[in-house]
Amino acid sequence: MDRTRPLTLLLAGVLAAGGLVALTPLAQAADTELARNGGFESGLDGWSCTAGSGAVVSSPVHGGTKALQATPAGSDNAKCSQTVTVKPNFTYTLSGWVRGSYVYLGASGTGTADATAWTQSAPDWQRLATTFTTGASTTSVTLSTHGWYGTGAYLADDLSLLGPGGDPVQIPATPAGLTAGSATSSSITLSWPAVSGATSYKLYKDGAPLATVTGTSYTATGLAAATAYSFQVSAANSAGESAKSTAVTGTTTSGGGGDPGGSLPAHALVGYLHASFANGSGYTRMADVPDSWDVINLAFGEPTSVTSGDIRFSLCPATECPGVESLADFKAAIKAKQAAGKKVLISIGGQNGQVQLSTTAARDTFVSSVSKIIDEYGLDGLDIDFEGHSLSLQTGDTDFRNPTSPVIVNLISAVKTLKAKYGAKFVLTMAPETFFVQLGYQYYGSGPWGGQDPRAGAYLPVIHALRDDLTLLHVQDYNSGSIMGLDNQYHSMGGADFHIAMTDMLLTGFPVAGNTDRVFPALRPDQVAIGLPASTQAGNGHTTPAEVNKALNCLTKKTDCGSYQTHGTWPALRGLMTWSINWDRYNQGEFSRNFDAYNWS
Repeated sequence: MDRTRPLTLLLAGVLAAGGLVALTPLAQAADTELARNGGFESGLDGWSCTAGSGAVVSSPVHGGTKALQATPAGSDNAKCSQTVTVKPNFTYTLSGWVRGSYVYLGASGTGTADATAWTQSAPDWQRLATTFTTGASTTSVTLSTHGWYGTGAYLADDLSLLGPGGDPVQIPATPAGLTAGSATSSSITLSWPAVSGATSYKLYKDGAPLATVTGTSYTATGLAAATAYSFQVSAANSAGESAKSTAVTGTTTSGGGGDPGGSLPAHALVGYLHASFANGSGYTRMADVPDSWDVINLAFGEPTSVTSGDIRFSLCPATECPGVESLADFKAAIKAKQAAGKKVLISIGGQNGQVQLSTTAARDTFVSSVSKIIDEYGLDGLDIDFEGHSLSLQTGDTDFRNPTSPVIVNLISAVKTLKAKYGAKFVLTMAPETFFVQLGYQYYGSGPWGGQDPRAGAYLPVIHALRDDLTLLHVQDYNSGSIMGLDNQYHSMGGADFHIAMTDMLLTGFPVAGNTDRVFPALRPDQVAIGLPASTQAGNGHTTPAEVNKALNCLTKKTDCGSYQTHGTWPALRGLMTWSINWDRYNQGEFSRNFDAYNWS
C-alpha cells in the first residue's frame, strides 16, 4: 500500500538477450531422416500446434513451396510439435530454419538433457541446430518449435532430425490407479501412476474431455460445491490413445467450509488504518473508526532492516499525527472493537516495509517479533502486505506447488508457526498486488530462459501453501498495469471489468505460466474480497460506486457482466477491501456507505 502517493507497477521486460546454440556437426550419412513432413509440404500433417496457432504459408519459404507460420496469442506461445521414435543410447542432430523474434527449436523427453536452440532475432532465414543423446530406455522424443508471448508470428521450415530410427510406437496401456485426492469447495486433485511409452494423458469429467497434460497429476477447478464428479484418464502417444481408466468419484466440500479465523460476517468490509504514519488523509483514532469496518488492518509493522525479520510497530508520533490517542486509549479501543465483533490485525509491509526472510534466523525473528506485537496489542491475527522486492523467485524455482526460494519457504514456515501458536481463531489475510498473483497466468518467476522479472507470480506459492489457513485474500486491484484475464484479453483498472476478470481468476483457478500441468486451484468465494482504493487520492485505479456495484452484481448474481464472461457465480464472495479507512473518511465515507447499502441478495 502506498503511504505517500500512488506508484503504478509497470510490467517488467520479459526476456534478456540470448545467444544461439552453436551449430553442431552434421550427422553421419548412414543416419535416417526421422522428422515427418519437416518441410510442411503436406500442410500440418504430423504436427500438432497449440490453440490452433499454426498454419502453412507459401511465402516466405526456405525450401520447397511451403513453410510453417505460427502466431503466439495471449498465454499461448504457438508451440508446434511432433513425437518420433528413436533408439536408446544414440546421438541425434536436430536442425531447422526459422524467421522471427524469439524462435525456439528443441527436443524433449530425451532421457538425458533436453536439446534447445533459439534465436532472439532472425529477420531472415536462420539455421538453428543442436544435438542430444538418448537415455538408456528412451524410445521416443518430442520435437517442437515455438515463439514467445506477446511477440509476432514466427516461421519455420525444413526441420530435420537425423539419427537411427526406433521401433514402431505402440499405443500405451490404460492407466491404472487413478485417485481423487484433496478437494476444496471448487476443486479436486487427481493423480495416477506413469504409463510406459505415454507422452501425454487425457482427463475426462463425467465422460466429457476435461484436459490433456504431460504429467501424472491434475487439479480440476471451477467445480460446484458439495457435488460428486466422475473422472477417468487415458494415456496417449503418437500411435494413439489408450482406453479410459476405471472411473473414480471425487466430491467437493461444501461451500464456505473451513473459514479460518471464523466469525466474520457473510459479507465483510476490510480497511487499512494509518496507525503509524500520516499521509495527508488525516489521522483517525481507533475509537473513531466507523462501525462499517469488520476487519481493521493496522498499517504498518515494518522491519528494522530488509533482511532482519525484526518487525516493529508503534503509534504515529504526535508531531506527525496531531490528535493521536495515548497508547492506553489505543489498546482500550482495540478491545472495544473486538467486543463489537470486529477483527483487528497487524499488517506487515506496505510500500516502504520491504521484508525478505532470506535466512532461517530472519524467519525465527519474524515469528517472535510479530508474536510480540500481537500479544502487546491483543490483536486477532496478521495481514501480509509484502510489496516491492520482498518476494521473488530464484532461477530454477518454477513450480508454485513446491517452492525452493528461501524468502518464499521461510515466509510460509513462519506463518504456519504463528497459526499453530494462536490456533483456529487466528485471522490471516493477504493483500498482494496483481503483479504477484494474476500476472502468474502469463509469467512465473524468471521464466524458462531467464530474463523475466523474478517477482512475477511470486505470491502464488505462498497463497497455495497457506490456503487452508487463509481467512481472506484481497488482491490490490489498483496501482496495476494491464493484466491478462482467462479470456486471454488484457484488462485495465478503473472499471467493473477489471475487478470481474481479476476476481474470476481467483475463483476459477488458472494454469501458471500457461502450463496446464501446474494449475493454481480456485479459492473458496468466502476467502476472497476485492481490493480497491477508497478515493481518487488513495491510489491509481479508483472505481466509482456504480462500477463497484456492477462488479459485485456480475460476480454474485451474473448480472451487469459486460463483455467478460465469468466461469461461475459466487454469492458467497466475502466482500471488499480498501486503502484506506483514513482516505474513506477524507472522502466523506463514500466507499463504506456504498458497501453498507449494497443488496447482496
